[in-house]
Amino acid sequence: MGFGRAVRRRAKAAVPPLVFLLLVAYFLWNATQGERGLQAYAVRQKDMVNAQAELARTEADLAGWERRVASLRSNRLDLDALDERVRAMLNLSDPNDVIILYGDGKKLF
Repeated sequence: MGFGRAVRRRAKAAVPPLVFLLLVAYFLWNATQGERGLQAYAVRQKDMVNAQAELARTEADLAGWERRVASLRSNRLDLDALDERVRAMLNLSDPNDVIILYGDGKKLF
């Protein structure tokens, strides 16, 4: 009978540290593997770098288009840009132009 009490007493003494260890293990696992853990943080940082690079490319593209549109506005009309657009749209050329034909797969635009 003394042996059973000793086992129960030691089991009762071991339960709180075991629960604490399980709780700590749970939080450590979530800190590394969870939805907001270290691995998810690294993935979010990588996505952020990709998004910033895409934003920079898009802003550069937007700036180029804004320059081209600004050159076609009536208050500061760039005659060379206008002439270029007219020739491209109407598929015409000046008699003094030198025309270089490209192959089908080598278009300029």
